[in-house]
Amino acid sequence: MNTLAGTPNPEAPNPQLPIVQKLRIRYAKRGRLRFTSHRDFARAFERAVRRAGVPIAFSSGYSPHPKISYANASPTGAATEAEYLEIGLTRECDPEAVRADLDASLPPGLDVLETVVAAGQGSLADRLQASEWSIELAGVDVDTVSAAVEAFLAADVIEVERMMKRGLRTFDVRADVLALDVRSGETGTQPCAILTVVIRHETPSVRPDDVLAGLRSRGGLKLEQTPVATRSAQGPLDQSTGMVGDPLAFDRDAS
Repeated sequence: MNTLAGTPNPEAPNPQLPIVQKLRIRYAKRGRLRFTSHRDFARAFERAVRRAGVPIAFSSGYSPHPKISYANASPTGAATEAEYLEIGLTRECDPEAVRADLDASLPPGLDVLETVVAAGQGSLADRLQASEWSIELAGVDVDTVSAAVEAFLAADVIEVERMMKRGLRTFDVRADVLALDVRSGETGTQPCAILTVVIRHETPSVRPDDVLAGLRSRGGLKLEQTPVATRSAQGPLDQSTGMVGDPLAFDRDAS
């Protein structure tokens, strides 16, 4: 049997070329494309990789898969400016050229924002310890939301329910909310209240909808229009300040 020199396991069925470079990618889901599910995005991204001619590495075995690793994808319906994935390549490429080619191969609204060469030890997923979200509440008075926020923050435990794969589950949403405040803003021509919330990543993961459920149950918040949540940042958590850092900063500095 012919094998490819340098493969991790040249005796495996259908051996593939080895990974010589790993790239970490930040991308966004915007506008109507925020309704793209994680599975739909994965299919779109794999097609973009093929169209862009990116030399993606594949796993060995009877059913090879492209070496793409997704990290903590946002829930369907949420917009985001801070989604991350990692790809393995069979030859070294210029990160900015890969970013531009992938961005051009994806539909507007699925936008590749940055690509850096992976550096250092540890996985990308390990760096994603918390998220900062912005939630637009159209048609809601800021003072009303402020009162609900105060009641939420004053509580030690706030239990909410969510339907999961194994059925309905009840869990505490309060412990993982590290910061929560509200300000006035506009969505289109309509005034709105804008929540900013920092959420620590734990299991089960707390989502923006869970925070809103807590505000309804604890603070009596009532919403007449569908909120729009946007993940503005995702990365390492500074325990002293509660701020969310940049997960690609170390890779960027090392290159």
